[in-house]
Order: sequence, then structure tokens, then C-alpha cells
Amino acid sequence: MSENILIARNLVKTYTQRSGRFGFGATQVKALNDVSINLRSGSTLAVVGESGSGKSTLARCLLQLQPLDSGEVLFNGQDLAKLQPAALREMRRNLQMVFQDPYGSLHPRHTVDRILSEPLAIHGMGDEQARIERALDEVGMGSGFRFRYPHQLSGGQRQRIAVARALILEPQVLLLDEPTSALDASVQAEVLNLLEELRARRGLTFIMVSHDLAVVTHLCERLMVMQRGKTVEMVTSADLASHRVSDPYTQKLMEASAGFRRRAL
Repeated sequence: MSENILIARNLVKTYTQRSGRFGFGATQVKALNDVSINLRSGSTLAVVGESGSGKSTLARCLLQLQPLDSGEVLFNGQDLAKLQPAALREMRRNLQMVFQDPYGSLHPRHTVDRILSEPLAIHGMGDEQARIERALDEVGMGSGFRFRYPHQLSGGQRQRIAVARALILEPQVLLLDEPTSALDASVQAEVLNLLEELRARRGLTFIMVSHDLAVVTHLCERLMVMQRGKTVEMVTSADLASHRVSDPYTQKLMEASAGFRRRAL
């Protein structure tokens, strides 16, 4: 069995939410309430739930983009909160994220070439030209797109560039935060199939945040169902496709996504 690459233990994250007629009141909302995950190298985990369930907060806290109230995240056995800056930078090279919005995640005034070269410069990785060409080829774009701007690309092409930007650093783990929700259905299928091909070829570990059961059962082996900051159930995609779930909330999610199937899109 593969070793655990990412472990999160008892994560808690609380936000202060303004309340009252003029916003003078404050309410404490637990976005994460004692959440734990255990991810083996090369495995795939989906985090599903309705809006506000804590999915995206979990992804940001795993990447140390937001501080935790309590709990710990271990990557390759190292506690991320205790890493020195150089070690933390190396961790972030190995733990990359593809964001939801391909329109907002790429700098509008930067060419594709600059978008892909910046992470290489930040992490001091050489052989820039060869890496850029290889990354573009890997996502099915080709070097003809190198000097185009984001506004000259379709939504699917922009998301392919976002995937290339993450993969160019040769990470071990890819965090996918609703990577296809802003795309048309036909383009969603193309991007999902691309991600599956890349995962198999590179032996990547995936965490996919989504509210779409059809998407996650296509790509992920296990699913963690979240509600109001808590984990309510852990199931396999095969169990979900066969309706072998126990929690009423998971059953409601299935009903809301009636007609999904685990098959190649």
C-alpha cells in the first residue's frame, strides 16, 4: 500500500460573520469543525457538499493560504505550520492548486509564456523554455499559444493553461477547487478527461472540491461528504454510484444530482 502523503488532523477554522441590521453584531461560524483526512500517494479524494459546507475553506487551509484555529496538516510527514520559509516554499511547489474560475485566475495582461514562466522563476527551476513547451504540449495546447493573452483564449483553453501552470512545477499533489464549474458541459468533459490522463501518466495525488457528484465520481475513488463544516460520511465512488450510502444528507445530495453515472464523459 502507498504511504500517506497528506494527513490533516482535527482541523478547526472559525470565521466572524457580521450580523444585525447595521452589521454591528458578530456571529462565530465554524467553517471547519474537527475535520480530518488521510491521503495515500497516488490516490484521489473528492470533497463534496453544498455551498457553505466548508469545502473550499478546507482546500485553502491545506495549502496554508489561511491559518487554522487548531489542528495540524502533515505533508510527507512534516507539519506545515512549523516549516521554515524555504521548506514551506518547497512544500508549495509540491502541493499545487487549480482554481475554479479560469477567467479570474490568470493575469489578463500577461501572456501565456509569462504566466508559465513566473512560477519557474519563483521556485528557481531552470530549463524554462523546454518546461514551458512540454507543459503546453501536455495539456493539448502547443507552443502556438505561448504568446497569446487570456482574453484570446476560450474558457476551456484558459483552464488548460491554469492546469499547465500548476503542473509545470512537477507537484506531487493537485488540489482542484471546482475546476470545471465555470465551463460549458462539453468543455467540462474535455478538461476532466485531460486531468484523468495527467493523473495516470504522472502518478499524481488529487483532491477535488466539488458540488457535482457526476464530476467527482468520474475522477475520484473516495468521497468525503461535508455539511456545515463537518464530515458526515466517507464513501467510495462505487458505493455512491450504487446508492450504498447511509447518511440522510448524502442521500439528499444524490437526489439533487439524480441521473449521475460513473462513466467516461
